[in-house]
Amino acid sequence: MKSLKIPESVLVVIYTPLLDVLLIERADCPGFWQSVTGSKDHVDELIAETAAREVAEETGIIVGSFEIPSDRLVDWDHFIQYHIYPQWRHRYAPGVFLNTEHWFGLCVPEKTRVKLSPHEHVEYVWLPWSEAAHNCFSPSNGDAIRQLPSRHGM
Repeated sequence: MKSLKIPESVLVVIYTPLLDVLLIERADCPGFWQSVTGSKDHVDELIAETAAREVAEETGIIVGSFEIPSDRLVDWDHFIQYHIYPQWRHRYAPGVFLNTEHWFGLCVPEKTRVKLSPHEHVEYVWLPWSEAAHNCFSPSNGDAIRQLPSRHGM
């Protein structure tokens, strides 16, 4: 039996120095494009550890590798609370309707190799930040991407 999800998660906007953003398409919802997201594995897991783990699991990008030093993963010190979509509420304890999502940015070199987890995502695309924001199914994910130019110092 799979354990229930913890209603505390991360959203990691992965982008290049030219502000092209990686979007990945969910396997369980065709047409739903998003940034890397995921919940804590256990209550004591540090939120930055959750972010690095989810990036590795969903894209094969290893934070802390030679190509992607650990300091490239930046906690944006911003979080939101949102209502969990009805189709995914069964993954949480009964009565849990809200999730707290912490936002991170991860700047990676151009042409960084992506290896999707096929049970989670089926396709990926690099898009200019404004186009990526427009193509996210989640309004909050789009909001996070729209903050990228100011957070990256442009």
